[in-house]
This record gives sequence, structure tokens and C-alpha cells, in this order.
Amino acid sequence: MSSTPAITIDIVSDVMCPWCYIGKRRLEAALKQVPDIPVEVRWHPFQLDATLPKTGKDRKQYLSDKFGGMERANAFYSQIKAAGTEEGIPFDFDAIKLSPNTLDCHRLILWSRADDVQDDVVERLFKAYFVDGEDLTKSELLIRISEEAGMQSDLVEQLLETETDLDKIITQIGKAQESGVTGVPCFIIDGRFVLAGAEKAETIAAGIMHADATRTDVEAETAS
Repeated sequence: MSSTPAITIDIVSDVMCPWCYIGKRRLEAALKQVPDIPVEVRWHPFQLDATLPKTGKDRKQYLSDKFGGMERANAFYSQIKAAGTEEGIPFDFDAIKLSPNTLDCHRLILWSRADDVQDDVVERLFKAYFVDGEDLTKSELLIRISEEAGMQSDLVEQLLETETDLDKIITQIGKAQESGVTGVPCFIIDGRFVLAGAEKAETIAAGIMHADATRTDVEAETAS
């Protein structure tokens, strides 16, 4: 019985990036436009700010420092909130008290791939931060999310107390930067085509269709 191999979509992302959340919604809409093309989505780590301490930094102070005052920061985020509303995301930036270091979040996302719940874990992390204003630096939150997603939360709890896979995450982030990724989200379709930024669903769908239509002979033979 023949079957067409899935088109891979590798997403370089950071869970403290609101445009990555918007990009996830637009990808979901894009996939509905190409229901006949099998797709495998894989999430990869990036850090918007690797200088943040492990315990995070006060959100208002962080934004004030970054934008040169809260007035400019609020103007910037009001545009993002409007874009989120269009995608059904009820951003609550005022609820966020801490800008987190996201390395532990990326470790959880890495581990979740083995249980095939990566997309679910990413969604829960986005919601916890951007909608519920929860502290992503807290191990208790990550353990809870792992349990809700069906992972072995007791194992996650043990691993978070160690530095397991920390070097791996840092190396992956470095490789993404070396390959030219300077901002996120970054969608790499079939390892060949790159969409930088939270493109509209129609653009992502067109990229998937183009990748499907231009499969190599080797891929075609594999499918037959």
C-alpha cells in the first residue's frame, strides 16, 4: 500500500514570543487549507533574550528597558494584541508579571516529542504565559503542563532538577542562529523553503503546496 511521505515543517520559536503564538494559529489555519497533504510539524528552540536570568526579570522593568519606556512598549504590544484578536488569541499582556528565561520550557518541548505531544505542550505553554499570565520559570508549572499533556510528569520533575539536555538546547539555538535565523517564528518547509515571521495562513498554505508539488524524484520513489 503506497503512502505519500509527510512534508516536514520545522518551526524555530520561543514561547515568550507573541508572534510565535500568532504564527501557530496561522499554521493551523493553513493546514486546514491543504487537508490532502500530510504534514509533520516539529518545534525547535530559540531565545529572544538569552541574557535573562534563570528566575526571569520583572516584566515592566524589562519592557521599559527594552523600549525606552512603557508608553512605547504599550503602543508596540497594542498592535500585537489586535493581530492576536484576529486569530482568536485573547492576549492579556497586563497579566504577565515576569519576562522568563525559556531554556527549561524548551527542554520540556524537546522531551514532549518522544510522547508525540509536542504541539499540545507548545500550545499549553503559550496559553499559560500569554493568556493566564503564569510564570514560565516555575518548575511546578512545567510539571503540571507535562501531566496535562499526558507525559510522565514524575520523570519531568526529576529531569528539571538536573541540567539534562540543557547543552543540547543551547547548541540547537546556536545552530539556528548560524543558519541565518535572526527572528522568530521561522517556518522551514520540507527543509527547503523558509518563511520568516508570522506569515498569513494563505502564504503558509502556498508554501506547503509548492513543497508538495516540487518533491524530488527520490521522495516520489519513496512514496510509490
